[in-house]
Amino acid sequence: MMRIESDTIGSLPIYEGAYYGIHSYRAKENFAFTDQKVDLTMIKQVARIKAAAALANQQSGTLSKEKAQIIVTAAEEIIMGKWDEEFIVDTFQGGAGTSTNMNVNEVIANRGLELMGHKKGEYQYLHPLDDVNQSQSTNDVYPSAGKLALLVYIEQLDEALVQLIDRWHMKAKEFQHVAKMGRTQLQEAVPMTVGESFAAYAHSLTRCRERLHHLSAELLTLNMGGTAIGTGLNASYRYQEYLYQELNRRFPRPLRPANDLIDSTQHTDSFASISGGLKTIAITLNKSANDLRLLASGPRTGFHELNLPARQAGSSIMPGKVNPVIPEVISQIAFQVIGNDGAITFAAASGELELNAFEPVMFHNLFESCQLLTKACQIFADKCVAGITVNETACSKAVNNSTGTITALSPQIGYEKATAFVKEALEKNCSIEELLKQEEFLRTETYQ
Repeated sequence: MMRIESDTIGSLPIYEGAYYGIHSYRAKENFAFTDQKVDLTMIKQVARIKAAAALANQQSGTLSKEKAQIIVTAAEEIIMGKWDEEFIVDTFQGGAGTSTNMNVNEVIANRGLELMGHKKGEYQYLHPLDDVNQSQSTNDVYPSAGKLALLVYIEQLDEALVQLIDRWHMKAKEFQHVAKMGRTQLQEAVPMTVGESFAAYAHSLTRCRERLHHLSAELLTLNMGGTAIGTGLNASYRYQEYLYQELNRRFPRPLRPANDLIDSTQHTDSFASISGGLKTIAITLNKSANDLRLLASGPRTGFHELNLPARQAGSSIMPGKVNPVIPEVISQIAFQVIGNDGAITFAAASGELELNAFEPVMFHNLFESCQLLTKACQIFADKCVAGITVNETACSKAVNNSTGTITALSPQIGYEKATAFVKEALEKNCSIEELLKQEEFLRTETYQ
């Protein structure tokens, strides 16, 4: 069975049992690019805004108590995940998010009609625009919901970062007394400990975490109440005040309106900043993953200073080969996040006049980056870092054979003399310690 719905373009048959309506259906047909629908965390934040707006409109005297309560009930069902299959719009969409907003409006309206004892599509009793979208515009609902969804994803990422940071600290403590050779530009530098190198990974991620926390504070400022392009058109005088009271009852962190709603409606610099913070986390993860692959290379002809947990057979032709698959996939996740940042940068730079039409691709990539980095931190911590062991023999051999140890004696013997010792040690193929003994230049205990 079908029902007929109409819009400014014409009429279409809609499946009678569907809670979505003609606007959602047109979007589904127009934007059939992928099998990825709009992120459900985003949908739930739109529903949260709809519930708050309905109560604010009720308090403002522009919406009946019955309609407000029906809208709240339907919105809460969406938040609980009851109608996930009704959100049919592709993540890539034109219209600056209008299709997403309308999909939620229609599902709330049709579920509300059902609760009121009416048939789906009988919008004269509860209208998706006049009632559900009252005092709102996609211009303020969509970016605000995106910010709230980002805050949810960033909190999940934060927990995963803490997990990985803790793992690195544990490993730093475990190997704090194991000496190894430090290297710059892949050349021998000076000795250090394995613990020091692992602690550096922890501290770099801690800095990334603090940076993201600082950047995410901007997401608490919304343009809700701005309606069309930030003007506040068609919203009552007290609506915004009531709206933020209701929003703050429904969200764990304090939300506030932007000082300049026109500015916050058209500019997306906060999303570009968040993406930059996510990219920096990706870069930092990739650095440590590269280091692990290099230091675990071998087992006979590489550095072989670290042993990574064996996770799967590495070759279909070379027997016994085990590859560093976890660091490899961490690097690939990093590449993807860096690419996502490029797309977000282009989208943020391409806004025109009073609205940026490209927020859908920004949110798609921001959500994906958050989710990928969250999983990356969890998997890196559990399947790689937690199981790292150190080949102390290889580390000790590298330190003892290195010419870099002469650096510690430079203040006593001078740079030129130290350089001469390095050249001679290389020519004689002996260690610095052996050379100094031969030259009777230094007592062994002083060198050590």
